[in-house]
Amino acid sequence: MFNVVILAVGKIKEKHWRAAAGEYLARLKPYAKIIVEEVTAEPFRRESDKEKAKQKEGERLLGAMAKYSDSELIILDEGGKQFTSPEFSDFFSREARRVVFVIGGALGFDDNFAKRSFTKISLSKMTLPHELARVVLLEQIYRAAAIAQGKSYHY
Repeated sequence: MFNVVILAVGKIKEKHWRAAAGEYLARLKPYAKIIVEEVTAEPFRRESDKEKAKQKEGERLLGAMAKYSDSELIILDEGGKQFTSPEFSDFFSREARRVVFVIGGALGFDDNFAKRSFTKISLSKMTLPHELARVVLLEQIYRAAAIAQGKSYHY
């Protein structure tokens, strides 16, 4: 059974993304123990506030990550390593520790946060909205579990 934490900045606001995330969380119940933890997104009004907002979100993420120091910490970043779905499944099958995926907010990660020596993976070379990234990540975790279990979801 996969042991996963998804640590994300902000809540999923759009109803359709919440429904999709809920669907994959329900499908994953037999295969994975998943905790979704959200830290508060920092509001900003002006362009000049964006860097400060990212910095505050990074501090919140680091605070939340502290309790997972015994886990494999992975941040989702467009410049990270890309996997095929079977490779992603193999990664999970080899990883004995809990895996913590960290998803940045609408502004992405603060540079000081992103420069830390985290493992980085990419869901796409393109930038995705953070709500969609969470849904895609959940779907890929479900697909990885189906591959590992020999289920017919992945063709």
